[in-house]
Amino acid sequence: MGFELHQDVERVSAEIGYWLGQPYWGRGIMSAAVRGATVYAMQKFALTRIYALPFATNAASARVLEKAGYTLEGRLRRSAIKEDVVMDQLMYAITDQDLT
Repeated sequence: MGFELHQDVERVSAEIGYWLGQPYWGRGIMSAAVRGATVYAMQKFALTRIYALPFATNAASARVLEKAGYTLEGRLRRSAIKEDVVMDQLMYAITDQDLT
């Protein structure tokens, strides 16, 4: 898991990324980890917003974000490519106000 911090006018925002090995899927581990890391990053780096961009076909990742308190804000059509396939991404985000 990691955060990509932004600069200049977006310095209050960051992107979160994460990965969990398949043997550990379905146990709630990643949802809890994303939630805890989100709270930590908001405080540590004085962030107001953290977002994630899972592939639209990755329902499990979308569920992780929803369980961690993130909100679906939209769909970025044809915004990424993986293994020569152009795909949509989903924009999930959480703000400091959502954590109170």
